[in-house]
Amino acid sequence: MADCMNDEAHDNPGKDELSWGYEEGVEWGLHFPAANGEYQSPINLNSREAQYDSSLLDVGLSPNYVVCRDCEVINDGHTVRIVLKSKSVVTGGPLPSDHEFELHEVRFHWGKENQRGSEHTVNFKAFPMELHLIHWNSTLFNTLEDALGKRNGVLIIALFVQIGKEHLGLKAITEVLQDLQYKGKNKIIPCFNPNTLLPDPLLRDYWVYEGSLTTPPCSEHVTWILYRYPLTISQLQVIHIYIYIYIYIYMYIVYHVTLVI
Repeated sequence: MADCMNDEAHDNPGKDELSWGYEEGVEWGLHFPAANGEYQSPINLNSREAQYDSSLLDVGLSPNYVVCRDCEVINDGHTVRIVLKSKSVVTGGPLPSDHEFELHEVRFHWGKENQRGSEHTVNFKAFPMELHLIHWNSTLFNTLEDALGKRNGVLIIALFVQIGKEHLGLKAITEVLQDLQYKGKNKIIPCFNPNTLLPDPLLRDYWVYEGSLTTPPCSEHVTWILYRYPLTISQLQVIHIYIYIYIYIYMYIVYHVTLVI
């Protein structure tokens, strides 16, 4: 089942000239004009207002992901990024016919509380974490940067995360976080399979809407696909993310702001 959201609605996979932080998010529009746009993300997904679109079942969403060798895991000072070097693409579903969207990277979004880490909410309910699989239209554009802000340029597949069993597909990531405690640190892992992040084998239960990146430059014309059913990771994996990444990022922000003041 695929639902289209009518809400008029921020991940920055590209490069910014200005530094930014979540603490001044309300002021992003002063430096990044797109943040003042009409279709900004994230949004609350209201299941009662979603419109069921049966036509999306006729052309199913079709990820063709391949195992990535020598992936780079990065702490960029805001989040953890998994940069992929293999040619993984997705087609079909709500995407333009005969267009391929290439998977560029995976990003993590979490909070300081187990129950409120996701950027999007479902009926105003938050999840502990949210993963973003960031794609760009490789049929129309040469790079992700070229695709930013362009119609049909960027696709983000979002996955909510709940706490339960260990997620074996993310084990290679959570095990290296202790080496990524500081901004700019990176680690090469030998193997990562993005297929393990897809929770629904039939790829049918999702919401779709047009929004924006959720961080500067907050570019719009982003197609969002959000899976209804969350993937599961263990409490220990969440603790690794919290201890090794969140606390160090928070300490850096507090220390930096204190010095500036």
